[in-house]
Amino acid sequence: MTSPPPPRTEPGPRSQHMVICGDDGLAHRLAVELDAVCGEAVTVVLPSGHDEHGAEIAALHRDPDSSVELLVAARPDERTLRAAGVERAAALALTYGDDQVNMTAALVARALNPTVRLVVRMYDRERGRHLERLLDRAAQLCDDAARDMSTTVLSDADTAVPELVAAAAVGHGHTLQVEGKVFRGVVRPAGTPPQPTDLATLAVLSGAHQDDPASQDSAETPGEDGTQLLPDTRTAYHRQFTHGRLLLEEITHHHPTEPAARARRGRARSWLRARLAHLPWRVFLSHQLAAVYGTLAAIVVALSTATALFADEHPWWKNTYLPLLDIFTMGDPATDESVARRVLQLIAGFVGLAILPMVVAATMNATEAFRAASAGHPPDDDVTGHIVLVGLGKVGTRVLVRLHTTGHQVVVIERDPHARGIALARELGVPLILEDATAPGVLDRARVRECGSLLVLTRDDGQNLDIVMAVREQNPAVRVVTRLYDDDFAATVQRTLRASYPDALTRSRSVSALAAPSFAAAMMGRHVLGVMPVERGSLLFTCVDVAGHAELEGRSVHEAFRENEWRVLAVGAAAGPVPSSESDTLAGLRLDRQGFDWRPVQGRVLRSGDRVVLATTRRGLDILMTGVQPHPTGRRG
Repeated sequence: MTSPPPPRTEPGPRSQHMVICGDDGLAHRLAVELDAVCGEAVTVVLPSGHDEHGAEIAALHRDPDSSVELLVAARPDERTLRAAGVERAAALALTYGDDQVNMTAALVARALNPTVRLVVRMYDRERGRHLERLLDRAAQLCDDAARDMSTTVLSDADTAVPELVAAAAVGHGHTLQVEGKVFRGVVRPAGTPPQPTDLATLAVLSGAHQDDPASQDSAETPGEDGTQLLPDTRTAYHRQFTHGRLLLEEITHHHPTEPAARARRGRARSWLRARLAHLPWRVFLSHQLAAVYGTLAAIVVALSTATALFADEHPWWKNTYLPLLDIFTMGDPATDESVARRVLQLIAGFVGLAILPMVVAATMNATEAFRAASAGHPPDDDVTGHIVLVGLGKVGTRVLVRLHTTGHQVVVIERDPHARGIALARELGVPLILEDATAPGVLDRARVRECGSLLVLTRDDGQNLDIVMAVREQNPAVRVVTRLYDDDFAATVQRTLRASYPDALTRSRSVSALAAPSFAAAMMGRHVLGVMPVERGSLLFTCVDVAGHAELEGRSVHEAFRENEWRVLAVGAAAGPVPSSESDTLAGLRLDRQGFDWRPVQGRVLRSGDRVVLATTRRGLDILMTGVQPHPTGRRG
């Protein structure tokens, strides 16, 4: 029997205390992220302290330099949330794998503390949007709601997809969507003149990896030969002649004209004709089918010959027709005919009993093989430089959407014909191979020898590693990005493969590790629009209100710049929230329409009523948002 919950008390002054409730690797990664930058305690609520992630968090809790507290509870009910300190917490993250658990806990937490900043992990996007509006509306009814109170619904898959795509697409970088406009990071080789679409220099790349902004082999600290994030204008100008640069580029989209639409229809008809030509008709010429039908034909010939020799005389066609009817038990009993005809009819009936099941089985096998083979659409023989995507689950489907949106040529391998992304791949006309990628010949059919990148995103770590090793043997120079659930395993795989193939590019990514920075940023009130990997570091794109930030307010755009820390990309007016149906979204984060100026005058003074889009380093964002210097020695992650 459980004791009644303690009496409800009014929440006191809100601290910077953070609470995390979760049951998998994302909770651990989020604790590591917050522990590295948060100046106050972080409480992690786990259903059990004995599994792998619980042990890792317990080890973090035992670290004398850590502020992480551990609370073991079966479920995040009211008693558990009170014990975790939600009533006075600044933020609460709910990262359970069950949407229903997260939603229930979010409603309880909002009742306990109307001003707590909620970050909720949800797989169902539509349900997440409804929950977001409901909780924000409930909080706005509270008179003492904090200015930065908010509810943010995130999906770990959505937050991880941009970096997976950026790691696979050399030179294209991460895409950013704001106000219906699309931006991306592009690499300009040394000596390339400026382009009209270039907005800002994000990094000057090292000489060793000018073509790869996501490489992790170069020196982390800026120097004459190393990568320098967010350089000043003088440095960017002088080094553009000797080093590659990572620039933010605006992508201009044009609406298709009517001739273009007709051209698309023509391409669709051409694709259909090619599709019919590539159907696997040869499965009906298999050895099994040929043997069964050949045996049936031989039996019919033998019975026809016997009928012509021993039975009554009939026309030649009837000597074949009657045995066929007897084999398929479709003929009338030969009671009025000769003894030889009746004997042959009995023989034909017994032969039919023996051969017909084999005929049916062989035919069904060939039909199933034809259906399975025709469900896919292998790439043409002239396809080169494409991206091979293995796995069309939750993450793989969203990666496919992003790659198709940015114009990349993709070939998909998926063994499950009922996977969630199969219908989308067919709708997009993407070459699709419905077989196990580890089966002999499948990777050759996907033309991995000629591909530019390989993305392996199945849910099986062992299978992912098998595929990567097989591809490495066929194409040692291919760029490989693989998703692994275990973060330590991912790091070990990446080090080993890079040591074995030093000239190749290998990325091993854990989805929880990729998603944790966005969850942590949302807990700290940061509007993170995207993350762009740049060698060992990364750049974050955030939306920040100028009011309350001494480093921004009252300074010009030029003066607000801090080398290697942050740069103002766009300036707009800070306004109140707009209805969700009118707001832009990216990875589950809402961004109100502000009319941003993406080419602000450097002398423009930032006022308290302004909102800016910043490109920042992790350290720069920590300083800007919290004023707390990160730990000099970062923890794992």
